[in-house]
Amino acid sequence: MTPDLTLGGSGDLVLQVTNYLTRLNLLKGESSIFDAQVQSAVKEFQQSRGLTVSGVVDDTTLRALDEARWKLGDRVLTFTQPLMRGDDVAALQSQLSEMGFNCGRVDGIFGKDSESAVMEFQKSVGIKVDGRCGPATIMSMLRLKKIVSGGAPIQLRDAAIRAERGPALAGKVIVIDPSESAAIFDLSQRLEGRLVALGVNVYLTRAITSNPDESERIEIANAASADLVISLHQDRYLNERAQGVATYYYGSDSHGVHSIVGERFATLAQREICARTDLLNCRTHAKTWDLLRLTKSPTVRIELGYETNPGDHRRVSDPEFRETVVEALMVAIQRLYLSAENDAKTGTLRISDLRRAGLRR
Repeated sequence: MTPDLTLGGSGDLVLQVTNYLTRLNLLKGESSIFDAQVQSAVKEFQQSRGLTVSGVVDDTTLRALDEARWKLGDRVLTFTQPLMRGDDVAALQSQLSEMGFNCGRVDGIFGKDSESAVMEFQKSVGIKVDGRCGPATIMSMLRLKKIVSGGAPIQLRDAAIRAERGPALAGKVIVIDPSESAAIFDLSQRLEGRLVALGVNVYLTRAITSNPDESERIEIANAASADLVISLHQDRYLNERAQGVATYYYGSDSHGVHSIVGERFATLAQREICARTDLLNCRTHAKTWDLLRLTKSPTVRIELGYETNPGDHRRVSDPEFRETVVEALMVAIQRLYLSAENDAKTGTLRISDLRRAGLRR
C-alpha cells in the first residue's frame, strides 16, 4: 500500500497523479506539489468516478486514476494475472454487451467472462478466435456496431433471472456483511434469524470473534453465489450534526452502467427504512467502491445513521429500533422479487403479511 497523498504533500507520486489529472483535462499542467488546485481536481475526479469525495489520493483513487488513462485501442486486452483493468476494458465490455455478448458486469476488469465474450464475438464475425482484443477485433466491432444494436441485454438478463427465481424467498442465498459495531452485528443476526425462518440460506461475512478485511469479505460473498449481498454499517463524520440513512449500489457514470438489481434494492431499502423510522433520508447513490464493484452478486451498502451523531447513535442502540429496521429490510427484500402487479406501497407490508402470503415454501 502506498501512503495517502494529501494537501501539502510532494514528490514523484504527486507528479504522477497530476500527470493523470492533466491527461483527463481536470488540471492544467503537472506539478510535484499537492496544492489546493490539485486537491480540487482530485475531488472532481472522485465525484465523477463514484468514489468517496475526500480530496485525498488513497490506494482506491490512485488505482482509479490509473484505470482512467486507458482508452480502447491503446493496448491489446487479454486475460492475464493480475487482471487488466481500465476504461478501455469497460468500453469493450459495454460494446460487447450492447451487441448481445454476455461479458457479465461492466466493471472495467478483463476476467474470464470478458475473454469468453470476446471469443464468441470473434467466432461470430469470422476472425481469429483467441480471446485477445487487438486492432482486428476492434475494427470488426466498429464495423458491426453501425448495423447492430442489442438494446439493454444486461437489464433483460437480470429481469429474466429474477423471474426465473420467482417471488418465494425460500431457497435464495443472501449474504449479510455487518460492520464491527456491536449494534449492527446484533441487527444482522436478527435479520439472519428472520430470513432463515422463511427458508433463506444466509451467510454472515464475520462473526463476533473474526474480523475479515474487505477483500476477504468479497471472497466470502462470491463463493456463496448469492442472490443478494447486504452490507450494513454506520457512518462517521467530524461534524456530529451529520445524520441520516443512505444506501449505495454499484454504478459508474463514466462507464455508463449500473447494477439494475442493486439500484432497485437500494431504493426499496431506503424507502422502507425511511417510512418506518425518523432517520433523515440521505437518498441512494451509485458508487464504485470495491465491495460493490468486485462482488459478483447485486450488492447494497446501507449506512444506518452516523455513530458520531448522538440522535442516530441513540436510535441504533435501541433494540426496538433495530427490530423495526429488520422488518423494513425483510419487506424490501421481498418486494425486490415481487412482480410490479403484486407489489405493495412503501411502508404497508409487514413480516406477518409475508407469512400469510405463503412466501415460504
